[in-house]
Amino acid sequence: MAERSVADVVVQRLLAWRVPRAFGYPGEAIAPLVDALDRAGGEPAFIPARHEETASFMATGHAKFTGGIGVCLATQGPSAVQLLNGLYDAKLDSKPVVAIVGEDISGPLGGAHQEIGLSRLFGDVCNQFVRYGRTPQEVGALLDQAFRTAAATRSPTCVVLPRQLQEALVPEPQTYAAGVITATPGEPLARVLPHEVDLDAAAQLLTGGQRVAILVGQGGRDAAPEIIEVADRLGAGVATSLLGKPVLDERLPFHTGVLGEVGTPAAAELMGGCDTLLMVGTNDPWTDYFPMPEQARTVQIDIDGRRIGTRYPADVPLVGDAAETLRALLTRMRGRPEQRWRATVESSVDRWRSVAADRAAAAADPVNPQFVLQELSARMPETGAVAVDVGSVLYWYARHLVLPPGVEAQLCGTLGSMGCALPYAVAAKLAAPDQPVVALVGDGAMQLNGLAELITVAHLWQRWRDPRLVVLVLNNRDQNGMGGGREPSSDPAHRRPDVPYAGWARLLGLHGVRVDRPELVGAAWDEALAADRPCVLEAVVDPAVPLAPPEPAFADLRGLYADGAPARKVREQVELTATAQDLV
Repeated sequence: MAERSVADVVVQRLLAWRVPRAFGYPGEAIAPLVDALDRAGGEPAFIPARHEETASFMATGHAKFTGGIGVCLATQGPSAVQLLNGLYDAKLDSKPVVAIVGEDISGPLGGAHQEIGLSRLFGDVCNQFVRYGRTPQEVGALLDQAFRTAAATRSPTCVVLPRQLQEALVPEPQTYAAGVITATPGEPLARVLPHEVDLDAAAQLLTGGQRVAILVGQGGRDAAPEIIEVADRLGAGVATSLLGKPVLDERLPFHTGVLGEVGTPAAAELMGGCDTLLMVGTNDPWTDYFPMPEQARTVQIDIDGRRIGTRYPADVPLVGDAAETLRALLTRMRGRPEQRWRATVESSVDRWRSVAADRAAAAADPVNPQFVLQELSARMPETGAVAVDVGSVLYWYARHLVLPPGVEAQLCGTLGSMGCALPYAVAAKLAAPDQPVVALVGDGAMQLNGLAELITVAHLWQRWRDPRLVVLVLNNRDQNGMGGGREPSSDPAHRRPDVPYAGWARLLGLHGVRVDRPELVGAAWDEALAADRPCVLEAVVDPAVPLAPPEPAFADLRGLYADGAPARKVREQVELTATAQDLV
């Protein structure tokens, strides 16, 4: 058997864990591993990003879009620090990522060049799983442990490999004996179901409710048929978290849309009028929009028991896989012939959709950003993926883009960091090069890192079977980064520099379209989606268009309740309001 270096062993372990590519920024401390990836002939591939932060976002994007484990590479010191944003994104949105950090420290400890305490640096984001490779014999098992922990805990982990260790030769396999570390790749996933008695209690609670609401998060993926059947059986209305938006077909008449500040009035009304709440795979932080305390009896389903009851009290907690748990509940549920509540929900949805159309059609100077997303909605490819950045574009995405069933969409949901969309889009495109991808970005995020990562797109796109990667840049020139009803400042020092985003794309050999007239928006989308290469669609939009967050239902009662108003009075007001809604 030919001698292998530790770096070669790392590559073999990545293959064993079915990792198709690793994202990173090359440096001396990680050079042996990058060389080993090159020797492997592209399996796994090394994808160089323009910055370590975007590399970590790409790894997290890979985990989000594929359901696999993302891998990012960096060196010690400032390079390692830059990984934190993407790793915290993975931690807060519960995605498995393994960071492999090279270390090349010379000189006395405590004063060496670029020396940073990596255990402390990564300790929080990696839930204390930060391991150092010490000997060639242990590296394979160390990586397996990192991957298995990332998969089991749905969180990032970190392995630190000194450069000298990466270059070291691995001895031949030894006979098993005390002190020999074994290695076994693989991520066996258990079938997780709640106890029968808890399923019985949950079914009894849900069927006993008169006004049932279902809140769906990202944990509801692969459970759409079961969620719809439960909703029909109970006559329930449905809302989703931002991360849960792609789970269900938003054209369903009882789908109220996204809940929260970026969401819809219909979703807020659903929460305000319900007396029973079923939460499916959600850790939605917009608790201001949840039912009032003691308003609704609640069943919560989550694969991670640590999350149950953290956002709203759960009367019946169900720890289990969403689809299988819902199927078990359906065997215990009877149908409800009374559909009065469902009719009320559908009337609320109709009102919201009419309002949304009016908002998108409103005049703006020069273009209404809501109209830009509405025009995409009419042209959205039936397959592919959408990557969404943070800023005002998130509001327009949540309310005005209707995703075709099966089209995946991802965003930095819990951390809320700008600059994620283009790295996500690159990861999505590499995972499915025969599918179109759309990235929705504001001009702030585009200047933050998007302009640089277009270089990555220009470097990679000719390998893709379907070359379509459309980057929408909403150019509102708003220095505050959100737009949302503020009049643009007349002082140039307080406005974001106007960059020729479409022109920059053309300089890189990509396609570029700039639109500043509403009557040309549809044609601009048609051109961008038909281009024979990646395209930047720059839409010059009005920063004064208001974000208009919906009012949380019973916002006035929340203050009273916080001051000690009796729960009975709150419930009475809920019931009176729900009755009034039924009469509308």
